[in-house]
Amino acid sequence: MVSETVQVSCATNGEADNIQSCKKRHLGSDETTIACCYDKMGNDEGDLGKSSREVTDNLNCGDTQLDGVRRKARLSKELTLQDMYNNQDAFDDDDDDDDSDWEPMQKHVEIVKWFCTNCTMVNLDDVVHCDICGEHKESGILRHGFYASPFSQQADLIQAESEVKEIHKDLHSGSSASNSSTLVGFDERMLLHSEVEMKSHPHPERPDRLRAIAASLATAGIFPGRCYPISAREITPEELQMVHSLEHIEAVEFTSRIFSSYFTPDTYANEHSARAARLAAGLCADLASAIFSGHAKNGFAMVRPPGHHAGVTQAMGFCLHNNAAVAALAAQVAGAKKVLILDWDVHHGNGTQEIFEHNKSVLYISLHRHEGGKFYPGTGSAAEVGSKGAEGYCVNIPWSRGGVGDNDYIFAFQHVVLPIALEYAPDFTIISAGFDAARGDPLGCCDVTPAGYARMAHMLSRLSGGKLLVVLEGGYNLRSISSSAIAVIKVLLGENPGEELEDAIPSKVGLLTVLQVLKIQMNFWPTLASSLEKLQDKWGMYSIENKRKHTEKRRQLLPPFWWKCGRKRLLYHFLRGQVPVKSKGF
Repeated sequence: MVSETVQVSCATNGEADNIQSCKKRHLGSDETTIACCYDKMGNDEGDLGKSSREVTDNLNCGDTQLDGVRRKARLSKELTLQDMYNNQDAFDDDDDDDDSDWEPMQKHVEIVKWFCTNCTMVNLDDVVHCDICGEHKESGILRHGFYASPFSQQADLIQAESEVKEIHKDLHSGSSASNSSTLVGFDERMLLHSEVEMKSHPHPERPDRLRAIAASLATAGIFPGRCYPISAREITPEELQMVHSLEHIEAVEFTSRIFSSYFTPDTYANEHSARAARLAAGLCADLASAIFSGHAKNGFAMVRPPGHHAGVTQAMGFCLHNNAAVAALAAQVAGAKKVLILDWDVHHGNGTQEIFEHNKSVLYISLHRHEGGKFYPGTGSAAEVGSKGAEGYCVNIPWSRGGVGDNDYIFAFQHVVLPIALEYAPDFTIISAGFDAARGDPLGCCDVTPAGYARMAHMLSRLSGGKLLVVLEGGYNLRSISSSAIAVIKVLLGENPGEELEDAIPSKVGLLTVLQVLKIQMNFWPTLASSLEKLQDKWGMYSIENKRKHTEKRRQLLPPFWWKCGRKRLLYHFLRGQVPVKSKGF
């Protein structure tokens, strides 16, 4: 929880509206004087008006008082609000002489607001639960991960810890760390990458994202415990140049000399960011090499800053180096001929697509919100299929709105992702695992559950002989990202995610999107033709139903029959859609 205290001045005698009105005038222009405050306060009723009249009645008491009043009036007309602040002594000459008839005009009231640790949304201090996600202001999510109670009462925390102890017993009795073949890449130095400049709202890509996942893994006894760590190293410039331009690499490195900098308005860097990016890329490269060479079965890269928006020449979208692209090329150096990158982050991985759009040795498939290009970053339409001989090796599944959930994603997996992946037969599989399509994420606004992510990971684990690397991308609700990451890591450890949906029923938006993608991609992947034909039959039922509803609605608008022969005959034909149109004159 981040707290912030704001001091505001409040009038005591019903003058709040007057003062607020004056503040608004001053905020609009630095040259507006404060005379409006005195004029308005003098015209209102109450003690303030009474005091003004008393000052007027006593003007004849002495020349000193008269000069003082005139001097204040002249200053009030000539000085701006900033001038008054810098010259407060000019108004203090006579205030201490006689205050017997003047009540204190202002008092300071503290308005305290706090930012939710879980979702970063702002709340007033008089509430203890976040208005957006319901998390308690003193949440223990950074200590216990998502196993901590969102209500944060002491009894609830004790109960949560007792439940975790039972989880520990089950995990250690069923498997030991010596039998583990799942690697986890993590280094605490990546937590030093943070936004230095204090703004009105915390940045969503923050170190707490890794802290929440790490706390969840530790609480569950998974890491450390059932997973092996891998030593972190910084990626070399030579390795980075396989993905990025030299200018990009130098631009990122230059930030280590600057206390605070920005590549774009939302992509920050501090003096530690370049090293954090090198560590993240180095971990992903080493994990890919270790998994493909057989030293481990699979792995999870718990890294930041994320990478899939970083292109050949630019850093953007919170991303500095493209970690998934570095991992793909590292796997190819280790011997992989064909690599699949499946990106389920809610935002399109425009950087990854740019890097491999001419490369047939890497198949890139992305499921993301698109909304006709209105959703960030605006790329990733179904028509973007690759180029220069690599057509079909870029597959975009663009949702036309938010709110899509498990069934839509699994439906797309069943009818697009898996058929193409099986035909491609990759040697190595990478998941760009952003968890911002998860339920509760403040940026993604979708509805994928941890169980949904686990099912998708389980389906992908059947490819490439199980050689699978999961690379963390986005995800900005700590409870959602940590619970989803744990669900995926449990699949990597061999746990069954539960019964899979043999025939997931999508939403109308999901079905339309999949049909659109199939019509385009069947030109490059012939196995999709049969799926398209079956789904078109199913869509036919939707079409008939929609046509029936439209017909019933039109019938409700049909005009009376006798309008046909009267003065309203044109309106009659128009409402029935039978307006005759002559060819001449048009």
